Amino acid sequence: MAESIALTNAVIIDGTGKEPFKGTVFIQDSKIVEITEGSFTPTQHDFKVIDLRDAFLIPGLIDAHLHLTGFRSGDLLKESLLVPYEVLVARVVKDLEALICSGFTSIGDAGGSIAVGVKKAVEEKTILGPRISAAGHTLSQTFGHGDEHYLPIQYVDPRESRFKSSLGALICDGVEECQKAARYALRCGADFIKVSATGGVLSEKDRPEYTQFTIEELKAIVQEAKHAKRFVHAHAQGTEGIKNSLLAGVKVIAHAIFIDQECCDLAKEKDAIVVPTLSIVEHIMRYGKQIGIPEWGLQKCEQVYKIHIENIKLAYKSGVKLATGTDFLGGTNAFKHGQNALEIVLFVEKIGMSPMEAIVAATKNAAQAVGFSEITGTIEAGKMADIVVLKENPLENVRTLMEPSNILMVLKEGAVVKDLLKCSMK
Repeated sequence: MAESIALTNAVIIDGTGKEPFKGTVFIQDSKIVEITEGSFTPTQHDFKVIDLRDAFLIPGLIDAHLHLTGFRSGDLLKESLLVPYEVLVARVVKDLEALICSGFTSIGDAGGSIAVGVKKAVEEKTILGPRISAAGHTLSQTFGHGDEHYLPIQYVDPRESRFKSSLGALICDGVEECQKAARYALRCGADFIKVSATGGVLSEKDRPEYTQFTIEELKAIVQEAKHAKRFVHAHAQGTEGIKNSLLAGVKVIAHAIFIDQECCDLAKEKDAIVVPTLSIVEHIMRYGKQIGIPEWGLQKCEQVYKIHIENIKLAYKSGVKLATGTDFLGGTNAFKHGQNALEIVLFVEKIGMSPMEAIVAATKNAAQAVGFSEITGTIEAGKMADIVVLKENPLENVRTLMEPSNILMVLKEGAVVKDLLKCSMK
């Protein structure tokens, strides 16, 4: 059980969008029990006090769309075929450490076989890492984005393949197969259902504009998720696929490259959340060739890069709820977990958000996108004490969120998991 502590003399940015204030956060039994304005002097209260000396508090950050693959390059074929599965899992353990030490106390794994399993190891504190919401295996139609076109078909679906990969997809066509695939994903421990509703940039034989799955198929998948009190998160890049997903009741739209005004209006009507994942496109543009991204992926990325930014600007100006997600896979100089605050920076520098809006997108909104809004995402009484202590004010320079030395402390459920201050508790 975490100690009862009081974080005092801190400027609190609580994740709700309200103005920062100087105050004290009281933490007991892993949760925030009270927040007061001003400093706190221990008297009869049974709290151990950490004087933060005017540091800044924000809620634990959340990446609502990433993949714990263990990959270390953009050569998807080599990583899938030549790296032992056990090595991929070991790399994921290190990626989880990097994530939480960079201030990410919760994540949404949007497709893959590893996160569903390692989630239990994090929960039982065998390994250190953020709280995980995991989709498990993605659902894809035949010739869909999740149908890894660069692999033989018999290697793709984990229900049939003897080949163990950290990706793969459940291939399903028609309403009944979609129902069965969704149930299989739930059987494997999925916290939400991930579906590929359009083609993509990093799938060889299709394009982002291609529409995949019918509305009837998507509705069947959404219904299965609702039956199990879960939700659906769609890879949706083309306009028609975005619209179909929203009409079918999908809660989270990932990427949204070709979102238009009609889709924006529909997203607001349905209270859906868009996770643009600008970071992976930014990294492909910057590092693609040197990390082994195939030529077809580079070409498609170059074609959609500017369009993507302009359309997400439209979504932002239209009042669509946006949340941060990087789509990072793990890597060395690109897609590297631990650098996930890049998405917050891009929301400010590319989309035009204020730093406060971007922080809300990375906390409150992202918590909703991964199904954790009841327990985290804001610094409020009753929420888990997922808190990041910063040396510098992120509202003045949002790029400081990417500097490891600026992340002074990270608390997850009231337990200090990173401490550069080496605080002495009074």
